[in-house]
Amino acid sequence: MDELPAYILDAFAVMAYIQGEPSAQRVKKILQDAKQNKCHVYISIINVGEILYNVERNKGMASAQDILTLLQGLPIEILPADNQTVLAAAHIKANYPISYADAFVVVAAQKINGIIMTGDPEFEEVTELAQIEWLKKRS
Repeated sequence: MDELPAYILDAFAVMAYIQGEPSAQRVKKILQDAKQNKCHVYISIINVGEILYNVERNKGMASAQDILTLLQGLPIEILPADNQTVLAAAHIKANYPISYADAFVVVAAQKINGIIMTGDPEFEEVTELAQIEWLKKRS
């Protein structure tokens, strides 16, 4: 792996970007940098699923499909959830009070030595496990 910074987006970061929330500009900047090969941006397939089920539940299947198409067009590498990743996420979930989906964000950050981008306060419980860039919380 090269020396470019690596960012791992959680559902909070992606939804902030999509919904134009206060932290959307920071996420947009990271995505622009990724397009210019100044950094790498990742998301776990588990977190993609988390985003899609929330969008479908609140806005319907067509909106969820639109979001998936949007994500696939962005300079974000979607990380698979292989056996090792699932077991590592289960271990984190067993030992820290965060959601199972968020545990995959932590595993991704550890695997690629990346920075988690989030505004989700649950991540305050895992600051010793991975580096976090705190996005502005929703007003």
